[in-house]
Amino acid sequence: MPKHGGRLNAAAKRWGIPRDQWLDLSTGINPHGWPVPDVPAEVWQRLPEPDDGLEALVRQWAGAPADAACVSVAGSQEAIMVLPRLRRSCRVGIPSPGYQEHGHSWSHAGHQLVSLDRALLSGDDESWVEDLDVLVWINPNNPTGETIEPERLLHWHQRLRRRGGWLVVDEAFVDGCPELSLAFATGRDGLAVLRSFGKFFGLAGVRAGAVLAGQELAERLRNAIGPWTVSGPARYVMSRALKDERWQTIIAERLSADIQRLERLLSDHGLDASSGTLLFRYVPHPRSAELAEALAAQGVLVRRFDQPPALRFGLPGSEAEWQRLSQALMACGMSLTNG
Repeated sequence: MPKHGGRLNAAAKRWGIPRDQWLDLSTGINPHGWPVPDVPAEVWQRLPEPDDGLEALVRQWAGAPADAACVSVAGSQEAIMVLPRLRRSCRVGIPSPGYQEHGHSWSHAGHQLVSLDRALLSGDDESWVEDLDVLVWINPNNPTGETIEPERLLHWHQRLRRRGGWLVVDEAFVDGCPELSLAFATGRDGLAVLRSFGKFFGLAGVRAGAVLAGQELAERLRNAIGPWTVSGPARYVMSRALKDERWQTIIAERLSADIQRLERLLSDHGLDASSGTLLFRYVPHPRSAELAEALAAQGVLVRRFDQPPALRFGLPGSEAEWQRLSQALMACGMSLTNG
């Protein structure tokens, strides 16, 4: 199974630092989450209602057309796991580096993976698309933050669609950058866009997401996941969060300022040339393993990648956390230099 950030229990056990003393920057989750109201008792006591209006709210929020189908899922992870089961064995293109659950799920379902590195995108030759039956793309990429314009994605979709292929676009980190979203094109055959409510809204624990797709693919997905996949309390919370446009505008501005501050902080400590999204910075570094270990020894948890070697830093939440990260980076730099 692929590893993920946020494994605080394992970090506390390994380093002997109590869980509540860690600064966890290993996940790209908004540290200033939407303020959840009290959930009425009846929401806990009744089965979820599929006609509660959540799907219509998702379409409006994402900018999807009226003819696009929307399927609520238990986080975009559920869609990542189920979509591969809806096709017979075929050739599936997966970006590298990229969120590893995509490759794991398609491989586990018996498909042949084709690794796609950034070199493929540097030229005009896109004949490689013709060798695929399904193309999975992550926009912005997790973990690198690299982006591709929607027009190019639609061109790929057209080439795939002619042969009955699919384009699956993971937009878990697109919030705050609506110009990058392909939601406006959903409703077409062979196109599925995955959206997550846990990252931008800072509500990873609700395990809620959505898939925007054409009617036929959406119906097959609904049949595969079954009823009540998203809990009643999760639907209640997300319906209200999606309506809170004022909060979304304010938090997007705050995240934009915070991520610029994080980029400057990393650069000040020699970790420049980073990339990322509103919620994280990705830093290629040949000594990423040593840096991650040195930070963890100080109770600062970041996400480490080995191929290629890199670190991903999420956003601190409070001023005290910003100062702690700065001090840890300083100590870490001195330690590596002295070593």
